[in-house]
Amino acid sequence: MAFRFGILCFPKVQQLDLTGPYEVFASARDAEVHLVWKDLQPLRSATGLWLKPDTTFADAPDFDVLCIPGGAGVNALLSDEETLAFIRGKAAAARFVTSVCTGALLLGRAGILSGRHATTHWNAVDFLPGFGAIPTKARVVKDGSLITAGGVTSGIDFGLTVIAELIGREEAETIQLSLEYAPEPPFGAGLPETSSASVVAAARAGMAGSRAEREALLF
Repeated sequence: MAFRFGILCFPKVQQLDLTGPYEVFASARDAEVHLVWKDLQPLRSATGLWLKPDTTFADAPDFDVLCIPGGAGVNALLSDEETLAFIRGKAAAARFVTSVCTGALLLGRAGILSGRHATTHWNAVDFLPGFGAIPTKARVVKDGSLITAGGVTSGIDFGLTVIAELIGREEAETIQLSLEYAPEPPFGAGLPETSSASVVAAARAGMAGSRAEREALLF
């Protein structure tokens, strides 16, 4: 039995939000992974990497797992009814509806987070209550058929969690070993609470423009 994974691929997506889960999903047995967008033209990620969707909204099948990554490009999609309608439609048929990083904001805008426990990037978690979600501090949060992940690199943890739910823990552990996923970061600066005040300030400054745009769009 093949499992179908659909990952939204859009201009200015955060590429690791997409490619982290993609690598995990595509490594699973009997996996069929689609990068889905409005058309099949190549597009650039937030950091400049070229990506090419392989399935359009119109031709997309139903998916076992629908995955919405984040990135600066999320802002334009918060008011894009075509994309939001696609998310709602495919979410209704999916076994698991999922997000990585600020992709959760699109799930929220689509009306999928209301009353559900969810997480997102640390610099956007305060937006979740505005969608009726229950912010939950964890790298990966599962609430029934909804699975959300924190910022960027958590997409790998998330991908393994999804595979364990869908196929089984042994398959997930086999993929983890095959990818040699045994992170030992050189610094303990992965979260605001483990970083210096100057590092937090610098990170916030770098994301200030995108955040201000989101605030204007959401409130």
